[in-house]
Amino acid sequence: MSTPNGFPQHSGACVTQSTEGGAVQDLHAKKAGRAAKKEAGGNGLLTFEDCPSAGTSLNETLKLLPGELKANMKIKSITPRPPRKPRLERAASLDEKSWRRWRRFRTSQESLTDPNETSSSNGSLQEASLSPLVRGRASPCQQDSLHSSPDASEEASPVGKSRGGTSDLGKRASEISSAFGGLLRGKAFVGGKPRLAQIVPARPLPPMELNVASHTLRTANRIDSDYMDYRHYSQHKFGRVSSSLSDTRLHGNGMVYDNCSTESMKSTFSLLTPIRSKDVRSRSYLEGSLLASGALLGAEELSRYFPDRNIGIFVATWNMQGQKELPVNLDDFLLPTDPDYAQDMYVIGVQEGCPDRREWEIRLQETLGPHYVMLYSAAHGVLYMSVFIRRDLIWFCSEVEYATVTTRIVSQIKTKGALGICFTFFGTSFLFITSHFTSGDSKVNERKLDYNKTIQTLTLPKNVPDTNPYRSSSSDVTTRFDEVFWFGDFNFRLNKDRETVDSILNQNAETDVSKLLAYDQLTSEMSRGSIFKGFQEADIHFRPSYKFDIGKDSYDTTSKQRTPSYTDRVVYRSRYRDDIHAVKYSSCPVIKTSDHRPVFALFRVKVRPGRDNIPLAAGQFDRELYLIGIKRRITRELQKRQEQKDQKSSSVCSIS
Repeated sequence: MSTPNGFPQHSGACVTQSTEGGAVQDLHAKKAGRAAKKEAGGNGLLTFEDCPSAGTSLNETLKLLPGELKANMKIKSITPRPPRKPRLERAASLDEKSWRRWRRFRTSQESLTDPNETSSSNGSLQEASLSPLVRGRASPCQQDSLHSSPDASEEASPVGKSRGGTSDLGKRASEISSAFGGLLRGKAFVGGKPRLAQIVPARPLPPMELNVASHTLRTANRIDSDYMDYRHYSQHKFGRVSSSLSDTRLHGNGMVYDNCSTESMKSTFSLLTPIRSKDVRSRSYLEGSLLASGALLGAEELSRYFPDRNIGIFVATWNMQGQKELPVNLDDFLLPTDPDYAQDMYVIGVQEGCPDRREWEIRLQETLGPHYVMLYSAAHGVLYMSVFIRRDLIWFCSEVEYATVTTRIVSQIKTKGALGICFTFFGTSFLFITSHFTSGDSKVNERKLDYNKTIQTLTLPKNVPDTNPYRSSSSDVTTRFDEVFWFGDFNFRLNKDRETVDSILNQNAETDVSKLLAYDQLTSEMSRGSIFKGFQEADIHFRPSYKFDIGKDSYDTTSKQRTPSYTDRVVYRSRYRDDIHAVKYSSCPVIKTSDHRPVFALFRVKVRPGRDNIPLAAGQFDRELYLIGIKRRITRELQKRQEQKDQKSSSVCSIS
């Protein structure tokens, strides 16, 4: 029986045995996989009526028949229906499917072949003349096809008529093999459309890797399975994770790579990106290059360290009153507990500093620890300023310059004046000024004169070029820099008597100091524009920082009864709007070695990329100070552990 398309309804080949009367023995298998039955007749003939199932290999199904049985055998060979003519746009996918069907056929053959057999299917058929016939198997669909298409049985060519040698038998075996191929591939015709049986591999297929990189690179950079998901882990672990390990950047720059080398870079658990050889050739870390792309201070490097292009800066001022004794612990001063993370840069200005300036700097280094180095330090009499920066960032700073101004009539007396330090970080220029203005409750004009002399006399910058000279003024040093921070003991007082101030402080013991600020001289003068033009100050929510009894929390109890005042201040200005954002502005009440309390401010400052056409600091820092501070830090920790150990051993209960 044929389908309306003209093709036979069933594909495959079936073997039947004719009886002495010419009738085909009608035997049916009750389920798929039933073995063929061997009947003992008068002529001793064998009946092989069931077709092999799609899951049975050719070697297990067919064994060559004995020579005396060839005359009584009939072979029915039906060519499977070919697939439809593929369309042009699907030619590639059909070829791929046919290749996959061939692979599945080979896989199914190998899996169903006896492990002891090593010969091919054709060879097995040729050598099977020496072996007995193996019972075949048929699925229910093939059994139905035998009864529903008697025409196909009549058209089968008899094998008994071809009594050649093994060559004719090999041709017949090839026809049977090609016919069974359709069944082994699971191909059946339903509705005239071919369907492929889904084959799930027993185990995952091996990965295919690109061997583009050199053998040395692929051998050296091995993948660490523990850090395969490094990017996801680092985003939760670290606050700043840039696109330094971005595969797209590595792949998009024309870099020769493979998956192995890319993943091995992540396995080092580092935030550093690989450096290309051409970048190393084009860079000069002393003078810089004029190349815009790949510059040391360029946008790519800036985004790698600061994805949001904002850095944290700690600015502090403290009038030490010339005391020799330094605080035992500076942690509460430099490392307040409110912010979760330390800042990127620390700038500390001191007025009336301690006699041993080096000891003060060592204490700062000891407190900040090994993650920070002192970029620069300068002094003007008893005015000190120290700039500490994270050690990873020293390569992105220009040469550091400083200048001083004396505001006293006698220039040899350097207790009053100003000290300025400037440098460029990436493409943003910074100026830090610490000052000590004239003291006295009523000397507001003298303090304004100190301010005007400072901005006119401070000669900065010197060699470092101005990042925006069109917005600079020769009469005001603060206009020649992008970001300016001015801090110190400005000595502005509260225009109110002591009793009134004490009553306000007693009523608002915590943070409500708005009533006090109404009498503040500096706030009044800044609102008029007579001092610190263009500068801003964060909101004040702390008690006056002056004047305390040394070692106590009480304000001046001497006969002078000085009025508490906000003498220690931090103000800032920027060339660009909203570049500086004040995060915290407070004092440190736990340090009581002076009549002033330290005042500090935390800022988030926007940084812009720059070019390498500036004189770079080339990683300069005070190495000797760094080593001394770290050694002291270790010694202090060991002493603390020893004290705890001694305390535990001494706490023994004695019974008398």
